[in-house]
Amino acid sequence: MKTRLALAMAAVLSLGPASAHEFGFAGILDNSNKEELPPLKLSSGKPISDAPLVLKSGTLYELEIISDGSAELALEGSGFFRAIWINEVVVNDLEIRPYGIESVEFDDEGTMEIEFLAIKPGRYFLRQPGSTGEGQRVEITIQ
Repeated sequence: MKTRLALAMAAVLSLGPASAHEFGFAGILDNSNKEELPPLKLSSGKPISDAPLVLKSGTLYELEIISDGSAELALEGSGFFRAIWINEVVVNDLEIRPYGIESVEFDDEGTMEIEFLAIKPGRYFLRQPGSTGEGQRVEITIQ
């Protein structure tokens, strides 16, 4: 039942803010339901995260991804990106409201923030494309 509600909320939220208010889901996007996650750090040959991430379905999260510019680095994880609803991606104080994403890439040093609603329970990952090391991957569980 909880999963169906979360999927229904995601469908309504994808229609835009007016629809979210009409159906009573707008409160999900206020700051009282928001949690900040530990940042993911992209650096050549170094671990992305100190520990796996455990999220709760129906909770709004802010994830900061930081690249030190030591190499051109990316993160991919289509399963994870399909299990969340992305409210916005912020780069250099520019807000982007995408329908969805497959991956993100840094050509230089910088910071990106992704605000999203965790929806579909399961086990997912984000990883550096082409890498095989455990440190170049972060496990994510949505409960």
